[in-house]
Amino acid sequence: MNRPEPVQVIKQRRDATLDKLIGGVPYIQFLGIRFDRRGDELTGVLPYADKLIGNPMLPAIHGGVTAAFLEVTAIIELSWGMIWQDMEAGKFEDDADFRPKLPKTIDFTVDYLRSGLPRDAYARARINRSGRRYASVHVEAWQDNRSRLFAQGTGHFLMPQRDG
Repeated sequence: MNRPEPVQVIKQRRDATLDKLIGGVPYIQFLGIRFDRRGDELTGVLPYADKLIGNPMLPAIHGGVTAAFLEVTAIIELSWGMIWQDMEAGKFEDDADFRPKLPKTIDFTVDYLRSGLPRDAYARARINRSGRRYASVHVEAWQDNRSRLFAQGTGHFLMPQRDG
């Protein structure tokens, strides 16, 4: 009987794959978006920075930054789900050039529910439908209280062709 992999090895593989996934998108780095991973669950984190403020009189996070944060969270969640089985099988460990193909946005609608305050923001995406060619995702963003959303979005995405 094969012994299961040590938990630290599994965590390192998952973290390394997630780093490669988000590392391939310069805009994610520009905005400073990170992802908190717990098992297969991802939470997008947008740490506060002065450059994110759109209206300094309020002050409030720029609407475009909010929309980008929601859309990035949706795309990363879709990609994470798409590569999960291959990652768990260790298919990417020896591939230094591994860069997954990301879903392409068909449309994305944002509901601005209140001003984004000058503080950290969080987002989680829920995949409503995911097929071979098309996916639908709902994303919610909050700051201090998970039940008080400041924005939400719904997007439809064209999924990349799977190899093999």
